[in-house]
Amino acid sequence: MMMPRSRVNLDIDLVRSFVTIVSLGSFTRAAQALGLQQSTISLQIRRLEEQIGGKLLERSPQSVALTAEGETFFDYA
Repeated sequence: MMMPRSRVNLDIDLVRSFVTIVSLGSFTRAAQALGLQQSTISLQIRRLEEQIGGKLLERSPQSVALTAEGETFFDYA
C-alpha cells in the first residue's frame, strides 16, 4: 500500500464508512446502517483513497471487493 509521505490524521468517519462497507458488502447497506446517503458514502471512500494514496475497493454493480491495499488497510482499521 502506498502511504502518504507525511503523516495524515485520517477522519474517523471515513474509516468507519470503509469498515461498514466491507462488513456489509455494499455501499447501499452501509449508507442505510450509518444513516447517510449512498452518494455521501461514495465521496467518503474517494476521500479516504486519496488520503491513503491507493485504491481500497473494487466496485461493480453487484458487489464490492477489497483490493490488496484494501485488505491491508482493513486489517489496520
